Amino acid sequence: MTPVELSRTVLRAVRRAVDEGELSVVVPVRAVVTPPGPGGCGDYATNIALQLARPAGRPARQVAEILRPHLTRSEGVADVAITGPGFLNIRLGGGAGASLVREIQRRRDAYGHGDILAGQIVPLRVPYDIRAEVVADTLVRIVATQGGRAEVHHIHIHRSCAEPAGTDLSCAEPAGTDLPQAKTAGTDPSPAEPPRTNAPQADPARPHRLHRPRPQITTLRPTPAPEDPTPLGPDAARWALLHPAAHDRPRISADHLLQRESNPLFRVRYAHARTRALTRNAAALGCTGDPGDVPEDVPGGGELVGALAGYPAVLTQAALHRAPDRLARHLVTTADALLAFQHTVLPLGDEKPSAAHRARLALAEAAGTVLAGGLSLLGISAPDYL
Repeated sequence: MTPVELSRTVLRAVRRAVDEGELSVVVPVRAVVTPPGPGGCGDYATNIALQLARPAGRPARQVAEILRPHLTRSEGVADVAITGPGFLNIRLGGGAGASLVREIQRRRDAYGHGDILAGQIVPLRVPYDIRAEVVADTLVRIVATQGGRAEVHHIHIHRSCAEPAGTDLSCAEPAGTDLPQAKTAGTDPSPAEPPRTNAPQADPARPHRLHRPRPQITTLRPTPAPEDPTPLGPDAARWALLHPAAHDRPRISADHLLQRESNPLFRVRYAHARTRALTRNAAALGCTGDPGDVPEDVPGGGELVGALAGYPAVLTQAALHRAPDRLARHLVTTADALLAFQHTVLPLGDEKPSAAHRARLALAEAAGTVLAGGLSLLGISAPDYL
């Protein structure tokens, strides 16, 4: 069961509770399902009970107790536990990992893409600074994965503006104003509309235009790089600027070029290259990947499944919070899990390929797909050989 399928399962449980008169709420359109946080357990967790507590007029834990039996009886759900103020922690039955791998195989580079920003325009204001430019360029692609369209507008920041660097709305035009120099990936820039000096006249044929909200404008002002990163080369330079959070000063050094375990960029690209090598070596043995369950005691297997399952939520948060560093750090987590898992994939010695090997190979290949897709969103190459 994939996170999308589990989200639908959670909504069906809410529907059953409403139909049976146990809850009096409007069934929400979306149920957020993510890997469990600190103190959680199982494969996934949802805050649906906290979301419904106020409209239901009940404590969140009581709502969770109502939903728990409906979820437990759902196909593919092995157990449900309640933690904290009312989080529902779900442990899936057999086939969870296999379903996730099949979903990644089906969607390929589109895995993790959603529609939470569908139809929305996201204006990004950036100063003429290399780090801000790279962050904005990356956000154009990340926002597009969620159905939105980011427009980049350049602004001049005066030296008198001394606010802390980061993402803010200061030292430029107030939110809601028209912006010049719009630039959107894949589209031709359109001239900015001149500011209106008179109140708009009512148009009976199109009354909705009077109530259309203006897009919320975000000014990107990440802490500038201490020196020019371009001597590092395009891939290492982008990683050096994108991996730190916006308020952290990026480190520009040759360490980003080292092929060592201490270099996160190397680990991510090496993990991707290892997935390609596993596919090639498996083909030489006459073995191909076939989605199946990977036992929990396989080193790195559970961590890898969790990282792949959490990728869609990370993409969503990176788009909503304008934070590509979240994606970069998640790729490191995924790579580390894959590197711990890779040694279990192929047969050893005279061992013959089995269904277990084919399932592990399929999981490793799915990890390669996610790593390549994430690096592509960051504008960084993912070579098959490293």
